[in-house]
Amino acid sequence: MSIKSDNRHLYLQVIDRLKQDIEEGIYKEREKLPSEFDLAKHLGVSRATLREALRILEEENVIIRRHGVGTFVSAKPLFTSGIEQLNSVTNMIKQAGMKPGTIFLSSLTQGPTEEDIRRFTCSADDDIVVLERVRTANGEPVVYCVDKIPVNILPETFSHDEESILNILEGEANRRITYAVAQIEPIGYHEKISPILECEPETALLVLKQMHFDEMDEPILYSVNYFKADKFSFHVLRKRI
Repeated sequence: MSIKSDNRHLYLQVIDRLKQDIEEGIYKEREKLPSEFDLAKHLGVSRATLREALRILEEENVIIRRHGVGTFVSAKPLFTSGIEQLNSVTNMIKQAGMKPGTIFLSSLTQGPTEEDIRRFTCSADDDIVVLERVRTANGEPVVYCVDKIPVNILPETFSHDEESILNILEGEANRRITYAVAQIEPIGYHEKISPILECEPETALLVLKQMHFDEMDEPILYSVNYFKADKFSFHVLRKRI
């Protein structure tokens, strides 16, 4: 069936048609699409037009192209959150109807780096607790987390039994986080972290770096979270001023 039915550029029509076919289940998640030759013939467009459409669909993470293998429909993210919402990984997993879990990789106390001193406005004598964890959803690893907290903020009863650090700080240390300054960036395959998260070679990661502040505007938690990009989706509400 030809898609030449309106006056828009053909590649835009191809994009809409393929998105519609995916939405209607003609092409399912993780399913391999027909070859470029067959798909272009089916849609009634040139391969150059099809390739431009596929390029944009890949940028939008609708499809994944594996060199020498083919083009596949991306899996829809299981977890989604507004980047303006300060939501814990634990809550994101629960909201998706899945069971959160934690694999503790390491926990150590060390002197602050120069960046730690700047971030926490602490002295060189103030120790920092560094936690390295993997968060799981129904047993599947989905987020690699590194958290830094000044020792003097953590309660003496601190343990790894509570999976949410935000809950530990609020429930046991009486330090309620009210906002965070965040930076998010996509990266490709990471030699250390991607294998830990059991990522396919083409699976990207979303890195979310956040400095958390309490009600007194004091920095109390710095976290770097690596999210599997095929599992998580973040959005932001922008208002015109």
